[in-house]
Amino acid sequence: MQDLTLVMAQLDPLVGDIPGNTERAIETVREARIEHGADVVVLPELFLTGYPPEDLLLRPSMETRLRQARARMAEKMARDVMVIVGYPGRREGANWNLAGVLYNGEWLGEYAKQALPNYEVFDEQRYFAVGEAPLVIEHKGAKLGVLICEDVWEEGPVQQAREAGANILVTLNASPFHQDKPAERLALLEQRAREVGLPIVYVNQIGGQDELVFDGGSACVDADGELRVQAPHWAVGLMPVQFVRDEQGAWAPSAGEVDEDVSAEENLYCALVTGLRDYVNKSGFKGVVLGLSGGIDSALSLAIAVDALGPQRVHAVMMPYHYTADISKEDAAEQARMLGVDYEVLPIESMVEAFMGTLADSFAGTERDTTEENLQSRCRGVLLMAISNKKGLMVLSTGNKSEMAVGYATLYGDMVGGYNAIKDVYKTWVYRLARWRNTQDPAIPERVIERPPSAELAPDQQDTDSLPDYDTLDAILVRYIEGDMSAEAIIDAGFERDDVYKVVRLVDRCEYKRRQAPVGVRVTRRGFGRDRRYPIVNGWQPGE
Repeated sequence: MQDLTLVMAQLDPLVGDIPGNTERAIETVREARIEHGADVVVLPELFLTGYPPEDLLLRPSMETRLRQARARMAEKMARDVMVIVGYPGRREGANWNLAGVLYNGEWLGEYAKQALPNYEVFDEQRYFAVGEAPLVIEHKGAKLGVLICEDVWEEGPVQQAREAGANILVTLNASPFHQDKPAERLALLEQRAREVGLPIVYVNQIGGQDELVFDGGSACVDADGELRVQAPHWAVGLMPVQFVRDEQGAWAPSAGEVDEDVSAEENLYCALVTGLRDYVNKSGFKGVVLGLSGGIDSALSLAIAVDALGPQRVHAVMMPYHYTADISKEDAAEQARMLGVDYEVLPIESMVEAFMGTLADSFAGTERDTTEENLQSRCRGVLLMAISNKKGLMVLSTGNKSEMAVGYATLYGDMVGGYNAIKDVYKTWVYRLARWRNTQDPAIPERVIERPPSAELAPDQQDTDSLPDYDTLDAILVRYIEGDMSAEAIIDAGFERDDVYKVVRLVDRCEYKRRQAPVGVRVTRRGFGRDRRYPIVNGWQPGE
């Protein structure tokens, strides 16, 4: 009997940092060789550039930089270990999404990705040509069939690798997270393994990149689709897989570590923390500043920020006005104390009065409306941006997906900022996450969770004054945004006609606001951003 030690390298690259990612690869392989006796090390898709590199792929110097990186890897990489790593490459006048195989200083072959996704957040057909040929590399008696991410989601490339003689399938991935995605991946691996009767190694990356976040969860299933090894989600690390060859020549992975299942709330919360941490750290900010209102959204955002960056890098500001309730002030101060963050109170009465005085003649003869409410929010935005400029802290905005969907937010007010950790989190999930977070360690005053939500921009104001209750609102939004259901189809599903048309019209009308909103991590099947592209100006009318 023979054995083969394959190490899944679950890493967090920095997009565009080719020299840095190259050194990470070299050090990772050295560590895998020393600690695990690795025969093969597999790194994620497009690891040398990071994923997704987007239009960096069009830079004239890209291929030059990658040639230098590959030359350095050939020179410095540990010997007696085969390395499979992802990178883009220009070959025969076209760009390709490649997986290269390196062994003892020699690049033995390259595989070009065949299935190029062009849906949701993916735009690979913009950049890459379609690969056609399989790549099977033999090492220590094992024949490794190399695949890249989307290839395993389609039958063709998998069958092709098997027909080319592979007895272990190895797929390099940069598979972003959304709710339910980890379970979908495992179900797919089980299905593909059973179809071809071969074990599959699935290596995913970790970390946040702009609005995407990658959860890891690298895994190996046997030829029957049974999960044998799985790396932790939300953690960088090396995970060995021990393959054993039987007398009939079939290779099978031995049982190893398997990451424990966690709740949907914990998985989602980890995604938000990871996305924020990487955005701030990779961008080079000292920390974040946010407005702490005493409401549920800013309270959850504060907890996420502290878990991502530590309390010493988080600055919270309460900016009260006439309509700010005493309990809001008390709860904000209590949460800041609970989490140990830097906290200050900056009243905005004088600012609002100064604006109103300046605008008195312009507003003469008009009735009070949302204009005056928005002035309060915009004064707060000015203060947060001033603190940001002075202290080098990124402003963290705190609006949830339900609000962003219907425009329940103020441009240049509570929408100012560099990032929004809960941008793709519906209001009903905001409550679920807040309750879950408190089960780990109290971080949000219970009264904040129990109080009816309010923007506190007018006397006795509540969100339900202008919106359906959030259970109803979110149910409509999920169907319209993620399901692309028409207004009439949503009504047929059991919702009130007036509610549906009001919500749908608000979503359509407020596209211009969302285009100007801060980036935030995508955690649903369809977030506002790169995978939902609707025209701002259009004459489309809701209906069928």
